[in-house]
Amino acid sequence: MTLDRSARRDALFRAARARILVLDGAMGTMIQRHRLQEADYRGTRFADWPSDLKGNNELLSLTRPDIIRDIHIAYLEAGADIIETNTFNANAVSQSDYGMEALSVELNTASARLAREACERVEAQTPDRPRYVAGAIGPTNRSASISPDVNRPEFRNITFDRLVEVYGEQARALLEGGVDLFLVETIFDTLNAKAALFAIDLLAEETGEALPVMISGTITDMSGRNLSGQTVEALWNSVRHARPLSIGLNCAFGARELRPYVQELSRKADTLLCVYPNAGLPNEMGEYDEAPAQTASQLEEWARSGFLNIVGGCCGTTPEHIRAIAEAVSGHPPRTPPELPPRLSLAGLEPFAAADA
Repeated sequence: MTLDRSARRDALFRAARARILVLDGAMGTMIQRHRLQEADYRGTRFADWPSDLKGNNELLSLTRPDIIRDIHIAYLEAGADIIETNTFNANAVSQSDYGMEALSVELNTASARLAREACERVEAQTPDRPRYVAGAIGPTNRSASISPDVNRPEFRNITFDRLVEVYGEQARALLEGGVDLFLVETIFDTLNAKAALFAIDLLAEETGEALPVMISGTITDMSGRNLSGQTVEALWNSVRHARPLSIGLNCAFGARELRPYVQELSRKADTLLCVYPNAGLPNEMGEYDEAPAQTASQLEEWARSGFLNIVGGCCGTTPEHIRAIAEAVSGHPPRTPPELPPRLSLAGLEPFAAADA
């Protein structure tokens, strides 16, 4: 089924109202299964690159596109409705660690096309079920809110304007590659996320298109805050002006520890809720032991409790996890976002709602 971008987005909105949609699982976990070496990352084109490239997973979209495409297809065949592009660190800031910042546009465009190709291949087998590509936009490895130098609390190693520039470049390339929507994810610093949202707004003005955005924060400690100190409700108050397709949480500690914060967002957010937790907590070797049935059982309870509109997996999850999750939630209706009265809602580290007049 070939649809223009506007029609595809309309179909996505209809599907989200009809059932719980399934997001894919971890890209890095699947790449690790291949036990790739430095030569795999370099390929022929980058054989003489002056710095080590192993670990630059986004580069594999150029040097091992077969692996990235097959991972996308595996998740789609497992039941994913939405797959993320292999672009979490494909921005110029993160790529500067490898001296590859000039490749940002190419990395994002190539990754989006690989995901689009995978969707089209699977859609050909199930033409009544469109699949969607979310352009993954990670937080970068710098913070606009927090000083990296404990002796200089006023110091920042990146500016808001620079983040807007970097994110704008990435978003434009993802759109050129064929994404249906954007996923601003793993938000540890809300100011970084606001830069990404502003960049996408500018792109929408430039193109004249409505560009749906999913927003996903990450909690960094058991107090329920992100690294820049905000609670989940304060995060929502900070980004709700973007009118996102969804708000939610990913990564963090696994489903068990995330549940109270998901429940809170479910009550407070008047848009779709998307959650994709880790497969539990990592063990001493940095690996994830939670079996697909365990993860699926916890997320099935969330669906039964009416928390979910979109669900998937983060670190440690595989196509086996996604298949189990898709089967577990399929019998449950999607969450109905609450209808909340208009109220002035602000946020610092904590939320603030003005009293009713």
